[in-house]
Amino acid sequence: MNHNTLEAKKAIVNEVVEAAKAHNSMVVVEYRGLTVAEMTALRRELRENDARMVIYKNSMVQRAVSELNKPELSEYLTGPNAFVFSKDTIAGPRVISKFARRNEHIVIKGGLLDGRVLDAEGVRAIGKLPGRDGLISMFLSVLEAPIRQFAATVKAVAEAKQ
Repeated sequence: MNHNTLEAKKAIVNEVVEAAKAHNSMVVVEYRGLTVAEMTALRRELRENDARMVIYKNSMVQRAVSELNKPELSEYLTGPNAFVFSKDTIAGPRVISKFARRNEHIVIKGGLLDGRVLDAEGVRAIGKLPGRDGLISMFLSVLEAPIRQFAATVKAVAEAKQ
């Protein structure tokens, strides 16, 4: 094998490894049957949510998966695959899940989320969660509820004594 070809393949494997380490989620999807317009729409939607979709050869990703010590991810590396990377753990899976509901050609196979390998159902479950801001809002409202109830009780006692 040509030395330049070997170096190019090593660079691709390193790119996949670095992308997987730099992002909180990597989703493996099969895109067989998508038109160019649908693929462009999906990429645009992903970009709007600070995620990106890249297509690599499965053999290159297979080597990257073994470097990442995630051999369970290998079972999803058959057929024409695209890889969706996002820094926000929920953003990429959410966009892909929504797109897969509207388009039967996208098939979610599995993914790597925060260092854990998930199957297709796990990725869809993550995709159903609200976004980061929504989760923070829900958490803060849970924290605020007892304080609000205490304040209302104190106010009611004060009004009753007057």
